[in-house]
Amino acid sequence: MKIVAREIPPRSVWALEQAGVHPLLARLYAARGVLGKDELDDGLARLLPPDTLKGAREAAVLLADAIRDDKRLCIVADYDCDGATACAVAVRGLKLLGAKHVAYLVPDRVVDGYGLTPPIAERVADGGADMLITVDNGIASVDGVAAAKARGLQVLVTDHHLPGPQLPDADVLVNPNQPGCDFQSKSIAGVGVMFYVLLALRSELRTRGVFDAATQPKLDVLLPLVALGTVADVVKLDANNRRLVAQGLRRIRAGALPAGIAALFSAAGRKAPVATTFDFGFALGPRINAAGRLADMTLGIECLLTDDAGRADELARLLDGINRERRDIEGGMRDQALLLAESLFDVDGNGGESVPAAISVFDAAFHEGVVGIVASRLKDRFHRPTFVFAASGAPGKENELKGSGRSIPGFHLRDALDLVAKRHPGVLLRFGGHAMAAGCTVAREQFPTFERALAQVATEWLDAASLTRRIDTDGPIAAEYMRVDLVDTLHREVWGQGFAPPTFSEEVEVISQRLVGEKHLALRLKHQGKPVDGIWFGHTEPLPPKVVLAFRLDADEWQGVRRVRFLIEGAEGA
Repeated sequence: MKIVAREIPPRSVWALEQAGVHPLLARLYAARGVLGKDELDDGLARLLPPDTLKGAREAAVLLADAIRDDKRLCIVADYDCDGATACAVAVRGLKLLGAKHVAYLVPDRVVDGYGLTPPIAERVADGGADMLITVDNGIASVDGVAAAKARGLQVLVTDHHLPGPQLPDADVLVNPNQPGCDFQSKSIAGVGVMFYVLLALRSELRTRGVFDAATQPKLDVLLPLVALGTVADVVKLDANNRRLVAQGLRRIRAGALPAGIAALFSAAGRKAPVATTFDFGFALGPRINAAGRLADMTLGIECLLTDDAGRADELARLLDGINRERRDIEGGMRDQALLLAESLFDVDGNGGESVPAAISVFDAAFHEGVVGIVASRLKDRFHRPTFVFAASGAPGKENELKGSGRSIPGFHLRDALDLVAKRHPGVLLRFGGHAMAAGCTVAREQFPTFERALAQVATEWLDAASLTRRIDTDGPIAAEYMRVDLVDTLHREVWGQGFAPPTFSEEVEVISQRLVGEKHLALRLKHQGKPVDGIWFGHTEPLPPKVVLAFRLDADEWQGVRRVRFLIEGAEGA
């Protein structure tokens, strides 16, 4: 592992400090490319305008006409947290804006697979809908959209995934990544796209005189859902996404949040008044995702839609239980996947080991709902693009393997799959995704071919530097900043993918170390001459007396006293 301190542009630091930004925050923001305080303005007025999102205006006209004509609308969602929050935003938002008949349908991960398929389109038509609206899916659903159109449905696709070579023939497409779209936030989540469609719809309804600026519905009530879905989907937190998340967090901390989100905070043992992006990514998001992985995402969506606190609490506790089951399944799968991955190692003549440039593993006992999480764990462990496959549980698809992949910087996973498909026609039955996460389906007998083909692409694209795990840090932290109040200040800021949480690094002295729960290393360290506690979760190997550590700051409470502690992220050379 290599620990690298980020470049900190002194002029940017100075400009931010002169504008009144705290010196520590000025340093952190400057290292992340922030040039001036105006970029930190998270006001709603600073959001990118909806009319710059291609298709949003046409979608607004289509939806306004549907509301005027009292048409029946059906949302087709995805079965992850982004899809669930996007569905809840669509249902709540459309009703706020006057739609009287809004239903939703979410595919079953095992039976239906991903996206708007022809059978899903048939079910929507059979349910009596006049218009089908996709959220967080649809840009690759050429056949599904065609089936819906053949049944006489109007189709609005809202998505953020990368399009394939052919776009679906929907009435309107809204996707910042479609050809010809100039929307600056290409990394907006699916829930953000739907929120923007609602902003455009409200503007269209104002133009039609349905209401004016004073009487129009307040769509900011949807921002807690937008924030949750944005962080949980691990999209890049560019300036626009950070504003959406900051606005959602502000409302949650003030107590203006849906009953379901409040109940999820409670079920996770978290406190909404001090909500952070960490809560979204590691507490609430996984509980909603668990429904789509092991049960029915309808549970997650209903939790986000209900305004009944008692019902929300019941659903949140149910989701918490499903998430515990998911963790149990994941633990067993992770151990087996690690064994399979380690079997791919080559032992050289000097007794050392080399890891293939990409890892693909399959076991007949793996659960397809958890392969993505396990792939992420293996990717973190070995710092290699990783795919984990499970046998499909869909009727008639027993010979198919469904894989989920996670990648490392420098390796665009969807592009890699595209190259595998071109080099080996017929190996990939289906594939799609992003740079850092993707999914695919292969025939069971084609798995060895896929494994070799992906490793070959990785060998060609990745060099030794790319294959060495690297932690980018903010360098040393001054002793004067080792204060609980500053830790709280850091936690209140919006951090995440592409806007990394503060991580510091420097040499420390190890005073003592011991294992906690047989899998975590508890440390007593000396930092700049002063003692501080540290914890390295999931690490059991002892450290030398002096070591360069990468760490985040946390506040630990013991006997009513809060103290700063280090959350260890890595050690130089480890």
